[in-house]
Amino acid sequence: MDLQQLRYVVEVATASSFTRAAERCFVTQSALSHQIAALERELGQRLFVRSSRSVRTTEAGDAFLIHAKMAVMAADDAREAAAAASGRVVGTLRLGVIPTASAVSVPRVISRFREAHPDARVELSVGNSDTLADAVRRGDLDVALLGLREEAVPRGVSSRELGRERLVVAMPPTHRLSGRTRVRLADLADEVFADFPAGTSGRAQGDAAFAASGISRDVAFEADSSEMLLGLVSEGLAVALLAPGVIAASATDAIAVDLADGPVRVQYVAWDDRAPRSVATAFLRVLDSVTGFRGDETGPEESSGPVSSER
Repeated sequence: MDLQQLRYVVEVATASSFTRAAERCFVTQSALSHQIAALERELGQRLFVRSSRSVRTTEAGDAFLIHAKMAVMAADDAREAAAAASGRVVGTLRLGVIPTASAVSVPRVISRFREAHPDARVELSVGNSDTLADAVRRGDLDVALLGLREEAVPRGVSSRELGRERLVVAMPPTHRLSGRTRVRLADLADEVFADFPAGTSGRAQGDAAFAASGISRDVAFEADSSEMLLGLVSEGLAVALLAPGVIAASATDAIAVDLADGPVRVQYVAWDDRAPRSVATAFLRVLDSVTGFRGDETGPEESSGPVSSER
């Protein structure tokens, strides 16, 4: 067996797909399948169970995958260490971002990073803050951009505040309150809301704000993306609490009205500083140059529980 075969196994297990793994490895699917089949013959064990709809690891595959990941990571670390000795940054930065990140332009930061370090790659994942923070703690992500309730901080990771903003009310231009420059939570007591699904971090901010004010609300529509929420708002079906930048960037005709007593969202960059990879350190330097950061970072909190976060 060779290192490339181990890398293929890791990618297939991660993507649960030979097609997506081949795309990530920049090879044809037939070439990747051939190499894994050759490895399985050498081992005398099936590593994957293949079907027309999915791919999953066998018991032998689960056992093999643990050591394959360790071998691939060790090889990548060795390559990065050798490059660092000559001042180069190589490897793949695994970056996680919430879909409503607005404190920085993510495409601009990635572009600056690639300009400064052309030998490095970036893999971008989108998710909610709880999921991304967990991935950083596990070492599956190098850096994550999070959005949390004002009372919360990232747990178990090092972090740095990027910015904060008060959520606003997204409503259709024909709404009865659309002519107001500012409203309060009490003004929305009889409204129908669109929000992220119950139990998700994206939902927590609005729920906490209304609960603290002693006001109940009707969340009739749940969606996992701000685009869908704004689409429902634009059609006059509901209102929603979102970051102002999300509404401004939307292609819908939803408008934003300030919410005087609305919740505040704090955006952070988070990383694991126990053994940061060179690509992560380099990315943080680029991020600092874009944001003009001059403050101090926050060390990891003891708790590794949920961050009570916002998308």
